[in-house]
Amino acid sequence: MTRIPPLTPDQAGLTTKAMYKVAGRMFDQIPEPFTVVAYHPGLLRASGLHEMLADRASKVLPKNVREIAVYRTAWTVGCSWCVDFGTMLQRLDGLDTDRLEHIAEYATSDLYSDDEKAVIAYADAMTGDVANDVTDEQVADLERRFGRAGVVELTYQIGLENMRARMNSALGIHDQGFSTDACRVPWADERSADDAPGSAISAITPGSNATSPPKPSGSAK
Repeated sequence: MTRIPPLTPDQAGLTTKAMYKVAGRMFDQIPEPFTVVAYHPGLLRASGLHEMLADRASKVLPKNVREIAVYRTAWTVGCSWCVDFGTMLQRLDGLDTDRLEHIAEYATSDLYSDDEKAVIAYADAMTGDVANDVTDEQVADLERRFGRAGVVELTYQIGLENMRARMNSALGIHDQGFSTDACRVPWADERSADDAPGSAISAITPGSNATSPPKPSGSAK
């Protein structure tokens, strides 16, 4: 259970309800971080817009490179929600998700390319306990591989995931079932037995049995 209870649709304002509805259509359920940040509608709108713009702008790096760096960051921080959501994004991008089980031994694994190993090491350097464990040589190597714009995009995405993962972990937001067939609606336990299909919650929470939700336009990991 989250440390701050999710804001249910009947508690939300009109704008937040609309955002819940859009998120529900995109992901087949409403991402739990939305329901906690929703207590601050201004930050909910700001974060939603930021995620959309950042996703649209981040097109320099190959998808496999960007997604594995973000996934490793979430894995290192220990954000189960981000790991869950990130696995879904990789699956929808047609990437191999089975290899994620071997992320701990990436350095010696044939499942990861040299480029992927380089960005994972960079993600580790940015995400570790040391304030700045990145070296000049590491950045120079990444620039040779991806260009300067690629290094900036990679650094931005790792930094953004650090923020997401640490915020979710602090608020007790855990995996939600995006990477499996299971879908858990955050406020499901609060629904009464006589909730009608036309109720506020039912109206904006799609069915929870879809295994392949549409690819989101913004990566709200």
